Amino acid sequence: MEKITFEQVKEAVYHEKMANGLQVYLLPKQGFSKTYAVFTTNYGAIDNNFVPIGETEFTKVPDGIAHFLEHKMFEKEDGDVFFKFGEKGAFTNAFTSFTKTAYLFSSTSRVEENLETLIDFVQEPYFTEETVEKEKGIIGQEIRMYDDDPDFRAYFGVIENMYHNHPVKIDIAGTVESIAEINKDLLYLCYNTFYHPSNMVLFVVGNLEPEQMMNQIRANQAKKEFAEAAPIKRHFPEEPKTVAVKERKIHFPVQIAKNLVGIKEDIGSLEGQAALKQEIIGDVALEMLFGTTSDTYLKLYNEGIIDDTFGYDYTLQDSFSFVLVGGDAKDPDKQTAKIKEAIQAAAKSGLDEADLALVKRKRIGQFLRSLNSPEFIANQFSQYVMKSASLFDILPLMENVTLEEVNSFVKNLDQEERTTSFQLLPEQ
Repeated sequence: MEKITFEQVKEAVYHEKMANGLQVYLLPKQGFSKTYAVFTTNYGAIDNNFVPIGETEFTKVPDGIAHFLEHKMFEKEDGDVFFKFGEKGAFTNAFTSFTKTAYLFSSTSRVEENLETLIDFVQEPYFTEETVEKEKGIIGQEIRMYDDDPDFRAYFGVIENMYHNHPVKIDIAGTVESIAEINKDLLYLCYNTFYHPSNMVLFVVGNLEPEQMMNQIRANQAKKEFAEAAPIKRHFPEEPKTVAVKERKIHFPVQIAKNLVGIKEDIGSLEGQAALKQEIIGDVALEMLFGTTSDTYLKLYNEGIIDDTFGYDYTLQDSFSFVLVGGDAKDPDKQTAKIKEAIQAAAKSGLDEADLALVKRKRIGQFLRSLNSPEFIANQFSQYVMKSASLFDILPLMENVTLEEVNSFVKNLDQEERTTSFQLLPEQ
């Protein structure tokens, strides 16, 4: 077990790679009453075309299967795992994103038992045709529920506009039609390929004793057998640099229109610290441009073009990245025009050095405060480990962001052929 010290944030993480390839990280936090553990696999909704473990040819699986698999993991032959955690006073949950699936628990007592339950239920799948069929109805209801959510519809609507072929354009839960094709054999195929320990990270943070907990995890893993680890081959279709649809408007039962401008990035695949640095630069640039204290935000707010739902988001992954800006709008066309004008003006004249210093101080303060949250630390650390980066590198990278880097990011946004808008308009 190695101890990795991060002097600047005064944290020390204990790390060990198990013989089966599982990466384990433990972060002792003296004084914390709660322990939080998250068990994450590098497998998400976009991984629908891959070479299954032990095979040589690519296989396409139904959309939504990663999310479906997450649901099914909680059901075992002897009952629902939720009840096991509940009996031991723990809260448990799971989530599936475009690129990751994570299972978690938090508790203030019986941590050793709850950790054993977490590891075992994720590493012991149990699927039957009967339970898979039953789950289709449950997830089908979830899909229809999200279809009625205007924020969700706007989010996926603008992503659909941006991408021609990439599976990021597909709802994480799939569709009622796609999940109808899922069976237990396909679930085992995905599980055996992507839930191999060598594709997973276990992170635990709380008032723990590292050697004692690592011994528990070593003993747990030593009792189990897994196939030999092999690199996972994923396939993503060719994706044009331009957006698929320039503009789209649909009518929806909303009181006020929702408007999102999407900008598809063209920066290629970034890994490790390069990806983390790009993410930080993008966040700083967008905060300077559209944050609640920016000139643009205050001007548009005072003119009634935006309200407090207005915001931005920057998503950066290996095979895709994009920026979203927008919110509720009385005049969505005008809001779109003003967003584009703000980007064009900043790209032409550049952003201000004093504003950069202000935003960096704000972001550094927010980051340091977030380190008081075990959930934030565990989830973010696990995500960055899978990108070959470290959560605790954010602070030095943030401090060193330059105005030149921020202005370069903004110039890269000013590309009409990579910009789209999606609007949900009130029904007439």
